[in-house]
Parts: sequence; structure tokens; C-alpha cells
Amino acid sequence: MASPSGQRPRRSSPRSHGATARSTAGSDTGAVSRHWPPESVFTVLLVCTGNICRSALAERLGRAYLAETLGADADQVRVTSAGVRAVAGSTMHPDSALVLRSLGGDPDGFVARQLADDMAIDADLTLTMTRQHQRDVLRGAPRALARTFTLREAAGLVELVGEDVDVAGNGLAERARSLVEQLAAARSHRRSSLEDDIRDPIGMPAEVHAEAGDAVAAALIPVLARIAALRPADVRT
Repeated sequence: MASPSGQRPRRSSPRSHGATARSTAGSDTGAVSRHWPPESVFTVLLVCTGNICRSALAERLGRAYLAETLGADADQVRVTSAGVRAVAGSTMHPDSALVLRSLGGDPDGFVARQLADDMAIDADLTLTMTRQHQRDVLRGAPRALARTFTLREAAGLVELVGEDVDVAGNGLAERARSLVEQLAAARSHRRSSLEDDIRDPIGMPAEVHAEAGDAVAAALIPVLARIAALRPADVRT
């Protein structure tokens, strides 16, 4: 987002829109923590086309934000990404990597993955960059309908349901799954539109990568903040 002078502001904190905890968000592969059984880990899958720009940035930004926000409990939320036509095995696009660093995330060690149907089937929450990506996901994993949203749709629904919505469960993962059910139930109260799509910056100038990064951060951080807030009070530090 541009400042009134036309210059893009410097950003480095995940709490303001990005993420900082590079030591925990860098080369981590997103594997389930050794400290928590799988059912105690809430999984978020982020999807775009090539998995080298938007969803890659979202993955690393999300991990860093959660590391800063949840500290030692960050491994209760697993954030991964994939592409519907991934440049499998590739690192992040250099322009998107630069934007990620400006937001406080770390692109080091990232490797693009091709989306497989079981990724969406197994994920607790799948967030896509466009409505077409959402359709692509559901074509292979129709059972994931109630857990699959565009990123901007999810952000809008989080705002719509508010903070006072009742969520069930004892741990963070259970409560986050309950929140996803609430988001799905609220869908009929929100109209989907072209505004739900985040533009693909591939092949575009660096400024477009910056705009995409800002758009991802603006939608992703409120969603993750709502999830992080579900951590039981008795385990917060």
C-alpha cells in the first residue's frame, strides 16, 4: 500500500501486517510437530498457481506471524502451500521473496509443491488466492467444500462473524476447526465477487509483486490473528 507521498512504507513486523520470527519460519518444512499429536495440530493450506509468489509468500508470512504471536505454541498451527500448476522444486520468485523480506518473512529454503487432492482433503482450512483456484481445489477434493475459501473471502467472513462467536473445543486446534465451521455457515451472508481474487504478479513489474504481497498480508493476518486468539488462556504466556 502506498503512502500519501507515493512511497511504499518500510515494514518489518508481522503484527503490523507481516512477520519477523525468521529463525523459526525459515527452513522449516511445515512438518507436524513432534510435541503434538496430529489431531492437536490445525493445518492451513494456501494455494495459488505456481506456488512461487502469492501462496509461497503467504506460507512464510503466516509461519513468521504465528511464531511471533504464539511463541512456543506456534507448532499447533501448521501452515503449508502448493500450486495448481506449480513450478515444482523451485525457490520463491525473487521479486516476491524481496517483498516477503520487507514484510518480515524469510524465503530461505522454500521449495514449491504441486497441489495434490489429499492436501486439501487433509487440511483443516484451505485458502486460495482466487476463486478459480478454489474451483480447482474443489474439483479434486469436493469433500473439502466447507473448509475451502478464497483468502479474501475468509478474511471477510472472520470480520462478519466477529469475535464473540461461540467456538467449541478445548485446545487451539479444536477451537479453530469450530471457527471454520462458523465461517462456512456464514457464507450465505456474503457475496463472492471479483474483489475476492488477488492478482497474479508473475511476469509483472516488481510493483505488482509488492501489491500482491500487501493484499495477501492484509487478508491473511486477520485470519491467523483470529485463530491465534483461540489459544486457551491457561496456556498463554
